[in-house]
Amino acid sequence: MPDKYDIIVAGAGLAGNLAAAGAAKRGLKVLLLDKNKEEEVGKKTNWGWVCGDAVATSHLDFVRKHIGISFSKPELDVKVDGVVAYSPDMKTKINFDGEGYVLDRPEFEKRLRDYAVKSGAEYVSQFDVEGPIIENNSVAGIFGKDKSMVHKEIRAKAVIDALGVSTNIRRKLPDNQYVDRIVDVDDLESTGRYIYDCEVSHEDLRYYDPKYAIIHLNQNVSPGGYGWVFPKSQYGRVNIGIGVQKSSIEIRNKKLNKKDTLHTLMDEYVRSIPNLKSPKLFGKDNNGKGYWSVAVRRNIECLVFNGYVGAGDSMAMPNPISAGGIGPALVAGVLAGENVATAVEKGDVSIKGMWQYNIDFNREYGKKMAAMEVFRVYLQSLNNDLINYGMEKFLSRKEAEDLAYGRTTELSVMSKMSMILSGIANINAFKNLVYTVGKMKMFNTHYENYPKTPEEFPAWKATVTREMEAFKEKFKPNPI
Repeated sequence: MPDKYDIIVAGAGLAGNLAAAGAAKRGLKVLLLDKNKEEEVGKKTNWGWVCGDAVATSHLDFVRKHIGISFSKPELDVKVDGVVAYSPDMKTKINFDGEGYVLDRPEFEKRLRDYAVKSGAEYVSQFDVEGPIIENNSVAGIFGKDKSMVHKEIRAKAVIDALGVSTNIRRKLPDNQYVDRIVDVDDLESTGRYIYDCEVSHEDLRYYDPKYAIIHLNQNVSPGGYGWVFPKSQYGRVNIGIGVQKSSIEIRNKKLNKKDTLHTLMDEYVRSIPNLKSPKLFGKDNNGKGYWSVAVRRNIECLVFNGYVGAGDSMAMPNPISAGGIGPALVAGVLAGENVATAVEKGDVSIKGMWQYNIDFNREYGKKMAAMEVFRVYLQSLNNDLINYGMEKFLSRKEAEDLAYGRTTELSVMSKMSMILSGIANINAFKNLVYTVGKMKMFNTHYENYPKTPEEFPAWKATVTREMEAFKEKFKPNPI
């Protein structure tokens, strides 16, 4: 490896591969680094590519339009017609329109890596990035260890951080008023995910549907999160998992006098699916079982620093409600590659020189993230009884879909009061929902006015922080 590049991309996952491909296609000298072996490119942990593996067709279309790469078998494992969310009592379901795919994640990562290399990026595996090189308050490269454990320092005009949720580049940036270096623990979900081959004893589409991705809301089973059963291409093969919030599981255990962990709840959830019998771990690519963390907050409000941009999980980009991170990582990877390449070509990789990336990502995805975080916090304040009642009585399918996608809808106590049968708790819960929707509208309006320049950012961000902290103080986790 030479000691100087135009761009270093740290992390050959979803965002990193696309960023490297886009920048390299512009003729720039791009180095793509990954901690994994070549055959395990993009692997998150020692267990595997821990993820629900679902992505909307619209995000794949975005990649094809901007980068020119299209996908098929084997990386697209199975097509699904949409998502179905079930209430805790399993009596109410909400269908979400929009087709998508459940990926063969290892094959998808390899496809992206090969495309980045074909586009001209230099790819180096088994390199552990340990932090950024800081010179004159700017990121001037990275340091770390190669596969022989030899310390290396590699310089570049700009660094794209795609290391994921545990990134040690963003966390080691200089203290600044733009990029948050720390994510609060309550904004993280711990997830467990298995890929199983099961015998399907009988048809029950509430638990397993080969054409739909199923989500189960249940604060006892997955406090502060949800369970999922996503189909794979072979009948009876599933991607099954749960996500839990640390404070919610602690509250649940204390109230129920239990000592459950993510691991015990995960196994209990698998056993609770009545029509999936005799589960056997699917061992392809050593990707059958794993645990990981995912951020479920709005994305880091500013994605750029001098000589630095972040993309994907490293910038807390997963959907705050669904924890789905594939779509936003693909979008961010494309936009990061385009914007950093332009900044390098213009000779200005300062915060100001790369500010357009903030604006572009906010336009394509980020502008709805704060509103979705508000709705996530509201949901985590409800117990199962209120979720059951709310899904049945409070929301139409369109209203529920709007809220889940960060879009606000018109709700009023008067128009819905006839649905509220009895009980002050239910009336208060609906009033809280109306309040929540109002706060979502406020955030959507605020993000529509995302700062056009770095100078406007500190005051804009102060409003976000103040309003979100006040909302979280009002709606605390209450799973039981």
